[in-house]
Amino acid sequence: MKSIAVVNFAPEKGSVEIREIEKPSIGQDDVLLEVANVGVCGSDLHQWTADHSWPVNYPVVLGHEFGGHIAELGSNVVGWKEGDRVVSETAAVIDQNNPLSKQGLYNLDPTRKGFGYGVNGAMTKFVRVPARCLHKVPETLPFEQACLTEPCSVAYNAVVVNSQIRPGDRVMVLGPGTIGILCAAMAKLCGATVVVVGLEADRGRLAIAQQYGCETIVGDASEWAKQQDGLGVDCVIDAAGVSATLKMALQLVRPNGQITKVGWGPQPLNFSLDPLVQKNVRLQGSFSHNWPIWEKVLSLLASGNLDVRPIIGGVWNLSDWHQAFEEMHSGNVVKSVLTPN
Repeated sequence: MKSIAVVNFAPEKGSVEIREIEKPSIGQDDVLLEVANVGVCGSDLHQWTADHSWPVNYPVVLGHEFGGHIAELGSNVVGWKEGDRVVSETAAVIDQNNPLSKQGLYNLDPTRKGFGYGVNGAMTKFVRVPARCLHKVPETLPFEQACLTEPCSVAYNAVVVNSQIRPGDRVMVLGPGTIGILCAAMAKLCGATVVVVGLEADRGRLAIAQQYGCETIVGDASEWAKQQDGLGVDCVIDAAGVSATLKMALQLVRPNGQITKVGWGPQPLNFSLDPLVQKNVRLQGSFSHNWPIWEKVLSLLASGNLDVRPIIGGVWNLSDWHQAFEEMHSGNVVKSVLTPN
């Protein structure tokens, strides 16, 4: 049985196309997941435009933000049954004996391979998933929202786990993409006053950030940063990743404040990090997520305390992937969601 899939087949720009692939076979510790919805991530776009900075096993089916129903169980799998509604974490291949994996930080295992770049992802009808990656989706949570558990978990890790944000803090988020807006939403849940900063072309996406109770700024944010006592913001979350935003963060963070960098940017910095030293600022990277984070995020989504509906710009059939990618790449929508044909 063959299904269509969105395949990234080479490192050159634009090397993504629809191909027919065989239904995957599963191992004894896996399940076969029938995909209901899969979100388009910025990293999918980066592989499409060939400006990514991570190794890719070509050809590979894209897609790592997904949920669906269990269609088949491996012989060792317990605690699950066919038809269960689930979402899957992204760490498809890990070394269980790695010291970080043993701490539960398998997301930081250097040998980790994820869906959509290391192994085949979910922009297709069926995907092979290790049972350890699964989380139960409440009946009340539609899959087009549940499939965004993954980017919500990225934001939760950046804001709640890796940043020390307290009620009353002033937090600035640079970049109004999916992760930026979700980081802003998480910072609001932590009790912070939040501003999201973007460019002229980002006005549409900044309007969505306002739906989460955030202030928004196009361009220079220095006045907002120094509004309270002239010293800068407590925390800057860099969800854009380019060199210019880190430089801006160093200027706008207060002495003894924090910068959390969650956006990727492969270009060299070309500026001095001395302000980091002079201001006694903590620069924190944040990558991926792990089991307890997914459980917290699913409870936030199910309770309605975190609502992802404002960021979903549309749901496209898999065969219309190109339009879904373009809409997101151009900034017309924050998040595109696909559904298998």
